Amino acid sequence: MSSVIKISEAASLGLHAMVLLADEPGKAVSTHEIAGRLGVSETHMSKVLQRLARAGLVVSVRGPGGGFTLAEKNGDTTLLEVYESIDGPLSDSTCLLGTPVCGGERCILGGLLEVTNREVREYLENTTLSELKCV
Repeated sequence: MSSVIKISEAASLGLHAMVLLADEPGKAVSTHEIAGRLGVSETHMSKVLQRLARAGLVVSVRGPGGGFTLAEKNGDTTLLEVYESIDGPLSDSTCLLGTPVCGGERCILGGLLEVTNREVREYLENTTLSELKCV
């Protein structure tokens, strides 16, 4: 079965960690602190932060007082960039079953999936880290 929107736990952690870092510009925040604030495993958080670093979205600062900071782009990074750095390209699901059994001519949901996918993509594309606050 396919879902309307699929956000993995890793992508969710990446999104939340990036917003947390955007709340503290210029400050290196440790993996330990990020994991603690999000209530997740430090090991899992570390792997997510490594992916974000490979994508060039965060910078790792070594040594005492080290941790992670946003890369140069800072708060201009979109949620879509963060999502895709973890989960890959956002796909548009057009059928809850994955393969249309109706021949694609008359979906029982009408255009709901199409509209929902478009709205999710637009939100992620048009929302930057600087617009959000971590709670």
